[in-house]
Amino acid sequence: MTDPLKPGQTIGILGGGQLGRMLAMAAARLGFHVHVFEPGAAPPASEVAQKTYSADYSDASALDAFAEAVDVVTYEFENVPTEALDRIEAKVPIRPNRRALAVSQDRLEEKSFLNEIGLTTAAFAPVHCGATDAAGELAQGLVDVGLPAILKTRRFGYDGKGQARIKDAHGAPAALDAMKEADAVLEGFVSFKREISVIAARGITGQIACFEPGENHHRDGILQTTKVPAAISPELRERAFGIAGTLLAALDYVGVIGVELFEVDDSLMVNEFAPRVHNSGHWTEAGAVIDQFEQHIRAIAGWPLVDPVRHSNVEMTNLIGDDLDLAPGISGETGARLQIYGKAEARPGRKMGHVTRVLGPASGR
Repeated sequence: MTDPLKPGQTIGILGGGQLGRMLAMAAARLGFHVHVFEPGAAPPASEVAQKTYSADYSDASALDAFAEAVDVVTYEFENVPTEALDRIEAKVPIRPNRRALAVSQDRLEEKSFLNEIGLTTAAFAPVHCGATDAAGELAQGLVDVGLPAILKTRRFGYDGKGQARIKDAHGAPAALDAMKEADAVLEGFVSFKREISVIAARGITGQIACFEPGENHHRDGILQTTKVPAAISPELRERAFGIAGTLLAALDYVGVIGVELFEVDDSLMVNEFAPRVHNSGHWTEAGAVIDQFEQHIRAIAGWPLVDPVRHSNVEMTNLIGDDLDLAPGISGETGARLQIYGKAEARPGRKMGHVTRVLGPASGR
């Protein structure tokens, strides 16, 4: 085990979006400096970080300078190029580790890994959309997983992007065209009662701490609200914690993870996981004794985790696109906590901020 970081040392964050911004704010509260590496211009995290490296992930000299200036590196999104990670890891630890990142970057590898460690997922099959017999491979996949189904790119899709629904066999050609020859995974459709997510953390010593599961509702493929507590039984709540713990241990993980689950026939099925702080965990800022961002910083810095006791019933709502215009009115609501991300332009489907409303003292635990 390495020695814990001390206040005054520096944490590096790959990615400068809203998650990086909130991680930087949490790190500052604990006395750490933050450096951000982000190819895009004027990212939200740059407003609260000590230093921002504005360079492409192929810029070797910038990567070296970044890695040499920090004491540990974490990331706020999954799609960091392997070559960049290789260069950084030669100089400084990356937490969570590369295994977690590699598994989560590829939907086929992710589902295969989850099944290997004993966790249930939807039925799935690989489809190589650029192959000569892609149509035949998709047809066989539909036989194996059944209809309806969803064809998803193996990499880079998020918030409903990179997906095509197939209601019947007649829809297969259009779904294949939508993938634009990218490798894909075909998933059987899951008729679920509700989607929940559990935010969990694992420290360097192996200590695990799980936040209360939240119940998620989406609009146009984008998370709209997360309500806590989720309307699930105590047995499913404990099962959710067990799934998160199994995953964290199997990955030898350090940091916060977001695990999305479907409730199906009084059981839980894993949809996917994100090896980072997660949108559905924003409620922790107003509903628990510690938020997911500080918990992540504690974990990667080698500090003890805090028991994330929930003290309030809450509902988090994303502010998407022009919803940002509602912020002044929301700011006057009693029990509403706003977080605005500082993005330069509001666009349809773009997350501009969120609000967590306290609904009352904790119940249902």
